[in-house]
Amino acid sequence: MVDGVDQILRDNGVQVTAQRLAIMRAVSSLPHSTADQLTDEVRSVLGSISRQAVYDSLGVLVDKGLLRRIQPAGSAVRYEDRVGDNHHHLICRTCSTVFDIDCVVGATPCLTAGDDHGFDIDEAEVIHWGTCPRCQELAARTAAVTEAAENVPRSPPSGEATRRRRAVPPRPT
Repeated sequence: MVDGVDQILRDNGVQVTAQRLAIMRAVSSLPHSTADQLTDEVRSVLGSISRQAVYDSLGVLVDKGLLRRIQPAGSAVRYEDRVGDNHHHLICRTCSTVFDIDCVVGATPCLTAGDDHGFDIDEAEVIHWGTCPRCQELAARTAAVTEAAENVPRSPPSGEATRRRRAVPPRPT
C-alpha cells in the first residue's frame, strides 16, 4: 500500500495530509502496531505530531475502510492495512507477536451465524492463540537452565557457621 497512498486517500474522500500519509506508511511497514507505536514511528519521520492527531487520523482511516482496527483480548488496539479480505490472526501468548492467517476455506463461513438475531453480519473476529517458535525455544532454554541449577549439589554449611548457630542462646520472650 506504500506506493500511491496519496491517490488511495483521494479515491476514498480523505484529505491528503503529511500526517495521514505518514500514518498509512507506518501501518504498512509495521502491521499490527498500536497507536503508541505508530505515533513513535510517525514522529521519527515527521519530527512532531500529537498523539491525538494520530488517534484522530487512525479513526478517519478506519471509518473509511483503509485500515482495520483489531483488539485481541488483553491487548491494546492494533492497526493493519490488510482490509477487505477474510483473514484472521495468530497471536503469541508470550511476546504478543501477531501474524495474519488466511481463512482455510477461502469463503466467509465465519460470517454465517447459527442465529444472527436479525443482524446484518459483516465481520467476524477469529483469533488463534499459542506460543511462537521463538518463545517456545526461549522457554525450553530457560527450563533447562532452571533444571540444571536445581540439580547442582549444595555443600552443607561449614562447621564454623554451624557451631556459631548452635552457640547463639535463645531470645528471651
